[in-house]
Parts: sequence; structure tokens; C-alpha cells
Amino acid sequence: MSNIEPKNPLNQKAYIITGPTSGIGRATALELAHHGTVILVGRDPQRLGEVQKIIEQKGQQAVSVVCDLADPASVGRAAAEISALDLPIAGLLHNAGILQMRPTKSARGWDLAFATNHLGPFALTEALAPSLPDGAQVVFVVSATENPAHKPAVTAGFRGGRYLSAEASARGEWKPGGARQPGLDAYATSKQAILAAAMAFARETPRLRFNAIEPGLIPTTGLGGGDLGAFLRFLQRFVIPLLVPLLRPFIKILSTPQRAGRVITEILIDASAQTGVYYDESGHPMQGSALVRDPQFQDRVVAETRALLATNLTTNRA
Repeated sequence: MSNIEPKNPLNQKAYIITGPTSGIGRATALELAHHGTVILVGRDPQRLGEVQKIIEQKGQQAVSVVCDLADPASVGRAAAEISALDLPIAGLLHNAGILQMRPTKSARGWDLAFATNHLGPFALTEALAPSLPDGAQVVFVVSATENPAHKPAVTAGFRGGRYLSAEASARGEWKPGGARQPGLDAYATSKQAILAAAMAFARETPRLRFNAIEPGLIPTTGLGGGDLGAFLRFLQRFVIPLLVPLLRPFIKILSTPQRAGRVITEILIDASAQTGVYYDESGHPMQGSALVRDPQFQDRVVAETRALLATNLTTNRA
């Protein structure tokens, strides 16, 4: 349950953000708090409370909503709770994401990366869209790893998205010829799917604005989670943050959570009518893979995802 009353005495705008307790999400939540009430959506009530406390200590407003994006039932409950707050929502940021070297299953039995990075954001968008006001901004944090022609991603071991179908992806099945580590295929495919869906949503629902952003290479984030050894976690937390500012003039895609948070916030609060735009780490338009740019592929991903989620809901009710 949320832990503040659904009130907004300043009548300021409200922004929903998933995955707000670390990395890009935390930095963006703190930045967004300057512009309105922040609705923090995540799995861990304690960590949500910590971020909320930081925001409120600055005299700003936040509310916490517990949600496991890998669980459709949890997503449905969170959407209902957010709607009940009756706040003037101006933006929804899908930031939460997971990357694991080894594929992992959700409690439902779905590939955890695909469920968290694609199915959850898709379901939350579908649940909230009818109640969002005209002009509201929906932004998806995606990844250029979906593009097999993206040289930095290929250098890092990715081979692009390997989408077969929504059902196959949920089972953890990908097109052959992918990365040496299947966890990379799961991540790239989940980002391929949600980017395609974002572009389809932009065409389907012109009264809202749907955009996506590649936040850049941020080596200080903890996407690898428990797959990282203790030494690598130490480097990630204490050493790499010192190196990024020094290397960034030479490696343009390098970024930091703070820089990404500022760029994402600028996109979320943008009052223009821009929709269907894929932004790079600097906030400039970029292109995804040829497949993601294909409207037929976009529509297929949306149709297959809706069918998969509808089947799940029917099974749960049976």
C-alpha cells in the first residue's frame, strides 16, 4: 500500500518512475522531485522508503507503491493503487530493468529479464494509459544492445535482439546464433521488444506521447546483480565512478546515473508534442535496428504480448 494520503496541495504535476532505488532510477527520481510529486514504484518497501525520505527531507513530495514488474498480478494491483491516488500524472518512466549472465525464471516460470524489462512495463502502460491525461509522456529506458549493427554492443558480446515470438521469449527461447552468454540474448531481446512496443504505442495512441531513450554505457549501475563477483562489485562501486569522467571525452557513449537522470528528466518534462522518438544518451534522436523500425514487427510484438498477457490473466482467474 502507498504510505501517504492521495493529496497534492501544491497542485503540482506527478511523475511515475519504476526502479527508483538505485542507479539511473534513483538519480532521475531525485531530479524529477524538483518538478512535481514522484510516485516511486519498486519491489523493496524499505529501499523505496529510503528514497522517499530523501525527497521529503528536501521539502518535496513522493509516494511509494510496491510492485514486482515480473508478476502481472502485482502490476495490476500497483496500477489500481496509482490510479486511486488521483494525482495529475504528467509522465510515466519505465526505468526498472535487469541483466543477468545466466537466464533466470520468474515465479510465473517466465524468463526473468523478458518479464521485467518487457512484459511488466507493457502491462503497466496498458493498465494506466486510459487514465493518463492527454499529452502525458511515457518514456521507456531501452538499450542499443538490441541492434546487431551497434558496434559498442557487439564489442561487449551482444549479438542484437533474438526475438522469435512473445511466447518463445517468455520461455527463454531466442533465435540461434546469439551471444556466448544466453543472459545477454535475454536482455537484448527484452529491450528489442519494449522498444518496438513503444513505437507501436506512439502510432496507436496519439493523444499520449511515447518515447524511448538509450541512456548510454553506465558501468556504475548494478544490472549484473549477483552475477558479479565481489572484486568486480568493488570496482563497479568505487573505482569505475572515478574513471568515467576521465574517459568520457574519448568514449562518447559513457555516461553516469546523474547525467542520464538529467537527460531523462528533460524528456519527461518536455512540453512539445514529440512522440515516437528514440533518444540517445545526450537526448538527441537516434535509430534502432532495422527490425525495430519496421511497423509490421512493432505491431506483431504488441499483438503477441497482449495475447500472452491476456492468456495469463485468464489462467489466473480460472
